[in-house]
Amino acid sequence: MRVKCQQEHLNRALSAVSRAVPSRSVLPITQHILVEANNGQLKLSATDAETIAITYTITANVTQAGSITMPSRLLSDFVATLPRDEIEMTLAERSRQVSLACARNSASIGGMDPDEFPPIPSVEGAGAIEIEPERLREALEHVVFAAATDDSRPVLTGVDFAIGPQGIRLAAADGFRLAVFQLDLAGAGQEREVIVPARALGELSRLLAEAQQPARMTVNAGQTQVLFDLGHATLIANLIQGTFPNYQQLIPASSATRTVVAVDGFKQETRLASIFARDGSGIVRLIATPGAAGATGRLLVTARAEEIGNNEGEIDAEVTGEEAKIAFNSRYLIEVLNVISEPRVAIETSSPSAPGVLKPVGDDRYVHVVMPMFVQW
Repeated sequence: MRVKCQQEHLNRALSAVSRAVPSRSVLPITQHILVEANNGQLKLSATDAETIAITYTITANVTQAGSITMPSRLLSDFVATLPRDEIEMTLAERSRQVSLACARNSASIGGMDPDEFPPIPSVEGAGAIEIEPERLREALEHVVFAAATDDSRPVLTGVDFAIGPQGIRLAAADGFRLAVFQLDLAGAGQEREVIVPARALGELSRLLAEAQQPARMTVNAGQTQVLFDLGHATLIANLIQGTFPNYQQLIPASSATRTVVAVDGFKQETRLASIFARDGSGIVRLIATPGAAGATGRLLVTARAEEIGNNEGEIDAEVTGEEAKIAFNSRYLIEVLNVISEPRVAIETSSPSAPGVLKPVGDDRYVHVVMPMFVQW
């Protein structure tokens, strides 16, 4: 194998695929990246052999085709530190030692037989769904963070994709909050529902940032795997088997109080309160008060750190209904406010012990439900 490519292109490809390499594995080969040079392209692949596989293709000058696997961490760190110049990789026949040269730097890295690398599965299914990359990335950013991070309930570590003729409804929940985003798509195909691991979708979101063409989503006939093809890169994930909770019944149908505030102001006050909330179980208290005789209402954001101090911040609000009190985990509030792009957000509440609902004003695609914290008022 003899191939030349640009350092910045190889570094970007290594950064993308190395995220599929497991931190620990009983298979040493999964700590490696498969490098294949052929037909003017250099293709890199990585997989944990269980959940996810990522491939990334860059343009290269291939003098002699070939393939080899190389240790992910060593290769990635070395290439990332090289100057922005042309890199030449050379592998002699019947050898497992790869020579790399860039500017005045050179190295030799031992690889493994590419035939030992776990095969990247081929996902084939009828009716691939095409989605503009920026729209898919927006949908993922609104829900992925709400998925569970522990494996006590495996289905909650994924994002539910409810596919129908009108589009895809994405939902994620961890038992304390629920995020639902409606991605409208004409001709999304027949109705079906799959659960995609949140970890895989987090990596997909990073790949989408540089995608230049529509992403093609394909679910295999057995609904065990999903493929996201971005042209220059692909991501394959094993679907989570099980039934996602019926989350529609968790979204309150009505509320006693609706409070509309500016997202930026609410986010700022919540961040200030979270400093004190760190020593107070992460609890931020909200008190919404209607204005008298048509005057502007207010939202009071407070936090207490027992035996240390407290914080209060006030912002203007449009409060419809009665005065409301509710407490939330500060991190949950900040994370949902970070993904709302509309300038204003509505907070709908019924009582201090009932779930609160956050909705961007002017955008009915997104609903976020947060369970309250129980406090002494």
